[in-house]
Amino acid sequence: MDAAAVRRARREQRLAREARRRRRRRRSAVVLFVVVAALAALSVWAVPKVSSLLSVGGGPEDYPGPGTGEVLVSIPQGSTGHDMGTVLEEADVVASVRAFTDAYNDNVNAARIQAGSYNLKKQMAARDAVAALLDPANKAEITVTVPEGFHAQQVYERIASVSGLPMEEVEAAAKDPAAIGLPAEAGGNPEGWLAAATYTFEPGDDAASMLRSMVTLTVSRLDKLGVPAAERQRVLTEASIVEREVNLPQYYGQVARVIENRIHDTAQVGGLLQMDSTVLYGVGKVGGVPTRADLDNDNPYNTYLHPGLPPTAIGAPGEAALDAVINPPPGDWLYFVTVNLETGETKFAATLDEHNANVAEFRKYMAENPQ
Repeated sequence: MDAAAVRRARREQRLAREARRRRRRRRSAVVLFVVVAALAALSVWAVPKVSSLLSVGGGPEDYPGPGTGEVLVSIPQGSTGHDMGTVLEEADVVASVRAFTDAYNDNVNAARIQAGSYNLKKQMAARDAVAALLDPANKAEITVTVPEGFHAQQVYERIASVSGLPMEEVEAAAKDPAAIGLPAEAGGNPEGWLAAATYTFEPGDDAASMLRSMVTLTVSRLDKLGVPAAERQRVLTEASIVEREVNLPQYYGQVARVIENRIHDTAQVGGLLQMDSTVLYGVGKVGGVPTRADLDNDNPYNTYLHPGLPPTAIGAPGEAALDAVINPPPGDWLYFVTVNLETGETKFAATLDEHNANVAEFRKYMAENPQ
């Protein structure tokens, strides 16, 4: 082969090699494009998924806090941490149930959270929500205290004042014996059946449910003392008089004995109790000393005019007064008078002469202490 032919052969081989390289580069470029496009498409689908997985792995959704506004939530009796979290999530107090349960499990005092209603903020951090439920200041409660001796009307006024319920609504509820659980022996009158105690109610509780709680407590106390249903009204009435007549529990038993003795006495007092407390109740007064007009007022509660017990109790007796009526001490007393209003000292007598001497002592005290 001459030199020219050799050169042509070499050039053709070189051109063939270059052509093969160009074809390989084109195929590589196509493959690379396809791979890049596929990766791009995959990232559109995968990144949110991965982010979600990373979010779950990094902890549940939670608000940063501290929260805004106010919302009333109710934690039912017997709620678990998960139950509480569900209630709070639905009220938008926490971002998720899991965030709350994690915070609940991390707080060693969380088991002390009580059932009830709470004023909380919306969008709180879960740990702050747990702390808020443990803070008594956040509990939304209505506290009603019925002191010993309170008349039913005073109880109605207290409920209306503390709860914000209209007085008309409270009085209407009191006139519905079935709604407040009043026993038949009460004769439809709740006087004396609204137990003296301190009660805690939830926001939204109506007047009937509040009064029903008081009646229920009275029935429970009478049952505990073994009082038959037929004797309940008598016991409450006597105990209410005991409660209003003296201020010191040390005298409750003797006053209860005086009431029993006078009811059954026909010789000296003719069954007349002659109790100032009943006279005052009959004319709509809650304290003080009866006037001559009060003593002359002829109403069923005037025990100077009508023998025996008045038709109903005259207030809410406490447990000590109830116990005194059930277990009065033995004695023949028919009279008593408080001879010192500062100390509450009270003297008892079996005869009118003894009583008059005690009354003279009281009048001397009044003369020496006109204030």
